[in-house]
Amino acid sequence: MNKRAAGTARGISAAVPAALFAALAGTALHRHGILVAGVDVPSGAVAALLLLGSVQLWLGAAFRSIVPAAACGLLCYALTGWWSTLENGKRLVIADAAGNIWIFGIAVVTLAMLAWCRRYRPAQG
Repeated sequence: MNKRAAGTARGISAAVPAALFAALAGTALHRHGILVAGVDVPSGAVAALLLLGSVQLWLGAAFRSIVPAAACGLLCYALTGWWSTLENGKRLVIADAAGNIWIFGIAVVTLAMLAWCRRYRPAQG
């Protein structure tokens, strides 16, 4: 196994527990809100997305590649998508404002972090 493939494998193996953490913590966090003038603002969903973005940024910087950040985003999206399709009473993510911000925000944050983490790649030369 060459050095580049070993680095990619290490990055993906680090991305799996990081994605599990981000998905679990973000799902637990996304339901929190703040009342502002009688309106419930889903600040927990925003905080969950910031958590996911910071985990992806850490993965991209630590492994100098976009692959671990992409793997983290895909796994986090798959897990939260699965948790949103469970039967009633077991569903962890419901289709309200906070749930939609959390689910669809994962894709937006992942794309943004992939664009940002491109700058950490080593120079080709």
